[in-house]
Amino acid sequence: MGALMMHMCLVAALGAPLCGAAPVSGSLEVLIRTPVRVQRGQTTTLPCWLNPPQSADGLEVSWYRGHYDVNVMHYREKKFENASQQASYVGRVSFGLKDAASVGLTAGDVSLKLEKATVEDAGDYTCYVSSEHGYDIASVRLIVTEMGTPPLLSPVWKEDNTVNMSCESEGWYPEPNLSWSDQKQVLQPKSLKYSKDSSGLQSVHSWLLVSSSTEVSCSVGISDEQPKEARVRLENSPQTESGCSAAGWVLFALLLTAMLVLLGVLYYRRREKKAKSNDDRAEENHTLLPKESDVIQSTIPSAASKCYVNVTLETKNRYLTIRGRKLRDAKGPFPDGQKVTCITAIKGACGFSSGQHYWEVSLGTTDPNVGLKKSWWVGVTSATDIPEKLDFSPTTSNGFWFLSSNPDKTDSFQFSTEPNVSLPVYSRPQTVGVFLNYDGGELSFYNVEDKRLIGSLTATFTGDIFPFFNPGKGDTAAMEILQREEPGQSIDMGNSVESAAQETES
Repeated sequence: MGALMMHMCLVAALGAPLCGAAPVSGSLEVLIRTPVRVQRGQTTTLPCWLNPPQSADGLEVSWYRGHYDVNVMHYREKKFENASQQASYVGRVSFGLKDAASVGLTAGDVSLKLEKATVEDAGDYTCYVSSEHGYDIASVRLIVTEMGTPPLLSPVWKEDNTVNMSCESEGWYPEPNLSWSDQKQVLQPKSLKYSKDSSGLQSVHSWLLVSSSTEVSCSVGISDEQPKEARVRLENSPQTESGCSAAGWVLFALLLTAMLVLLGVLYYRRREKKAKSNDDRAEENHTLLPKESDVIQSTIPSAASKCYVNVTLETKNRYLTIRGRKLRDAKGPFPDGQKVTCITAIKGACGFSSGQHYWEVSLGTTDPNVGLKKSWWVGVTSATDIPEKLDFSPTTSNGFWFLSSNPDKTDSFQFSTEPNVSLPVYSRPQTVGVFLNYDGGELSFYNVEDKRLIGSLTATFTGDIFPFFNPGKGDTAAMEILQREEPGQSIDMGNSVESAAQETES
């Protein structure tokens, strides 16, 4: 017949639209359900069936992407004809079932099953069915989605007591929406840019200026899917006194450039293809804070197994109970009360002045009678002696780089930075891996069981750097420095510095 007649649409009981073209013959009508959504890499079915039900086994059935533009699948005379099939669909398409009750081709179900969906598969598909009496067609829209990485937040403190906060995320499809907010309102970004990689996945980057004492949230997502969010609390921004001396200004500048370590989640693949930094961002220090943990994230680097070190503890601490590699708080009383301070801290006997070094720390068990520790510090220090002054606050500015857990803040981890930045907690680690890249100026913490990065600090290390531990107070579980029977050799082990004191048994 001449031009195709107008499509007619029905509405299914479940609310999904059913559409079919007006049939050329009264004995043949094609119905479909559209749109269809699938996550990249997954399998889906594009529903198409005959009404009234009749066997399609002897009919000609074709699927095209677009309007006869790309041959996806062609079935005729009870066999598939692949001569003109688009190469990208070879081995990925077949007849599927429109629902669990369908019996397939013999009942007129000519649905298309598509495996390992790609970004390039997205678009409109034409279902064509022909018999000796006529033909009918209908179009199904396929929406392919990909949930990208958690947003990565990077704050940079400015001289006017504001913070340049940037947010970036990659691996999305289609183009995601990015929004900023604080505790009161939606915030307008200064910049919002998108880019696309070779596989068609989208990346987004945005930044804005906020007050140095606030809570900021960056949310990234696509329609009909739960967005991913990163949130950071900014507190106690660095201050300078109006009457400070020239030496004070110099010290302040040094602190800003060398010690405002911006923390969080570093993705090693991002380092290999890292884009040019924004002019307003700090060149050396970065903070990357993840919100989600259900996507692929940076894993423990392969170099770690080659530079594992068996850390030994330095000396006995009268406020700690040390048995072998296990340590816990003593019974007390403590001069600092229940507050966790350097009173219960201890460092390793071996310091490092270059190279890469990795060690692991157990923080309890899954046994409900023992549980995981909620109070602990794990990291490194440049201090040769740990101060026992009750008013001493260990931070990156005085040579202490560590990740900590506070039982009063179970929803976040903290880094020893100034100002304070909290890292949201979504899975408490049983074992923390610590990877020190001395020459690269990087200290990373990993959830060993999940094989995922918790967060990273970047800094310029000088002198000897020692492993640093604090088992905290009040936990049933002990902290244990894990040993390997046949450890790999640390890179540049010749530059280790041995402390005079060795491990003490209690």
